This record gives sequence, C-alpha cells and structure tokens, in this order.
Amino acid sequence: MKFNSKTIHGNQNPDKAYASVMPPIYQTSTYVIPEAGVKKAYGYSRTANPTRTAFENAMASLESGDAGFAFASGMAAIDAVMRLIKPKEEVIVSRDLYGGTHRLFNKIGAINAITFHFVDMMNLDEVSSKINEHTKMIWAETPTNPTMQILDLQQLAEIAKQHRLLFAVDNTFASPYLQRPLELGADIVMHSATKYIGGHSDIVAGVLVVRDEELANQIKFIQNATGAICGPMDSFLALRGIKTLHVRMQRHCENTAQIAHFLANHKKVSKVLWPGFNNHPNHEVAKSQMHDFGGMLSFETKDDSLVYSKVLLKRLTYFVTAESLGGVESLAGIPALMTHAGMSGEQRQSIGISEGMIRLSVGIEDVEDLIQDLAIALDF
Repeated sequence: MKFNSKTIHGNQNPDKAYASVMPPIYQTSTYVIPEAGVKKAYGYSRTANPTRTAFENAMASLESGDAGFAFASGMAAIDAVMRLIKPKEEVIVSRDLYGGTHRLFNKIGAINAITFHFVDMMNLDEVSSKINEHTKMIWAETPTNPTMQILDLQQLAEIAKQHRLLFAVDNTFASPYLQRPLELGADIVMHSATKYIGGHSDIVAGVLVVRDEELANQIKFIQNATGAICGPMDSFLALRGIKTLHVRMQRHCENTAQIAHFLANHKKVSKVLWPGFNNHPNHEVAKSQMHDFGGMLSFETKDDSLVYSKVLLKRLTYFVTAESLGGVESLAGIPALMTHAGMSGEQRQSIGISEGMIRLSVGIEDVEDLIQDLAIALDF
C-alpha cells in the first residue's frame, strides 16, 4: 500500500460494534468483564482504549512499524523512552534539538544519574568517540529544531548496530510523510503528535513506534505503569488529522520552498536555514532520506537583534506569534525567547541559535498571501 493510501486505510478498519467508518470516541474509564479475573482486550482505559488503539495502529502503519503507543504529549513519549535507560548508563544526543527535550535530559536525566553526551551528529567521528561500555542509546532529531540540520539516519543506525545500541529518532519536524526512520535502521521513532500528525493545533499528544517485539513489550509496560496516556478525544482528533496528513504536508512543503527562496533573496535577510537549498550542509542527505524538505525554516535578519525580531513578528498578520508548529495556520516565533528560552545564551550560541533568529512554521494558506505578509513586515 502506498503512503497516501496508508493515511486513509493503513491499519484502519470500520468499528466492530456498528461498522462506523471513523472509530467512535470511547469515553469510558472501565469495561464490563464476564467475571472477576478474566482478562479481555479492554478492562481499564489506562491500559488500553479502543480509540487510542485505533490511533496507535494507524501510526504503526504510517511509520512501517509493528507497534504504536500514544501518550499524553511528546515529552511523555520521550520520558517513556528514557525509562529504558538505567542509572549510570549513557546516551549520545544530537546537541541541536528541541529545548524541552534538552531540559528533560539535563534536569530529569541528572536526577536519575543518566549521563547525556550532546554532540554534533553531523560529525560521525564525534558520535563514535563518545561510545563506551556504559552507552545505551543514540538519540537523534532531524531536521533539528530550530537550525534545520539534517542527520544521516542510515549512518547513525550503522554505528548503533555495530555497538548494539538502541537508536531513537525524533521525527516530529519531518512527519512520516517525509521520512520513516524505522525503514532507515532506527529502533524507536517518536512524534509530538501535537504537530503535523494532529495538524490542526487542537490536541497535545505524543507517539512512539517500534518494530521489535521485546522493545514493544517494554514500552507497553512503561506506558501502563506510568499512565501518561493519550485520551480518547485526542486520539480521535489525531486519527482525523492522519486522514489528511499527505495533502497537508504537500502544501506545507510547496509553500515553504517558495518562502525560503523569497527570504533568501530579500535585502534585509542574512541567512535562511532550509534543507532544500543546494548549499545546505547536508542537502544531499536530505534528498536521499526525505520525500521533500518540510514545512519548517528559520532565518536571521541583518539586524539580528531581539528588538528587531520582536517588532518584525508584531508586524505580521497571517503568521501569528505562537508556540508549537505543524498546524494548518502559519506560526512565527523567536527560539531564544520561546522554544529554547530554557537554555543559556552561551548554549544557544554554541548550536547556532542567534538572539534574533526567527523560526517559521509555514501553513497551508495561499502562499502569495504569506509572502506578502513577510514582505510588509520586513519593510521597516
């Protein structure tokens, strides 16, 4: 089955009760069982819920996995992965990643006596140099947030396999429409389903997908034991979002490509970070492992100050200033004040986040309106 058909039909079946095309919202905490001690597929909704199961199965299909797990947020999904790591074990992490992930690893990881090595994962020698007998996992994010670096997933998978390490990939920026890490050798793929999976800025959810049965059983136990599960309403809305993922992503990519070229040719813009440019450091890797170049970009103006960037954002109309990304509407933000505010200025500078950098999540509006919006905002 081709991907566009998977979004509609992959692991998705009419509801067994009344053959409804869309799975109902099973808004229930518990289920009747024939007698005490008899186990059924559904007994308590923390453990399993039919609506959540439908969402999990659909995500497993999209990511070419065998088992999916839906959580209350992307951070809850990442936390579940980190519970696979024991005290005194080590994780190698891409240094340029979402600020919330950085916070979780640095703060909670430290409490749990886990060591995280933040490295430049475009430098494979640097990755290999951090591997020792305590290393358990490689955690990658690509494209990275917000500098849009592209990591070579096949190469990283080879390193992980050679050293018998788990390899986990945050695939949020790309979505399974653009790349499927499990097909490239990853063991775990994670999504903040709040973003492109849901696609309408109306849910908060996270997803893990795996292929290995033993790993699936471990995550299933963690999900049930800790209870940070995706509720039935959010699962239903995420399923609705999946149905249009392919058409939304196509428009996101088309709009972003035009906006990237517009900004690159604007006299007040000094840098545009977008993997579709031929001069992007890993453009060829992006071409080989991604179906297109995505709906995200970051840019810097020649002024590149917080004051200038804040004024610019206030002048925008269609690009609204907001956290998050991946919705049908266009969003703009300043990483130094928003997604990566928890990092020190020195930490941000070390990974290429300038004070005035602006990150755009390009929506599916008419691209001419979006370009005009940016042109007017930059004209001061």
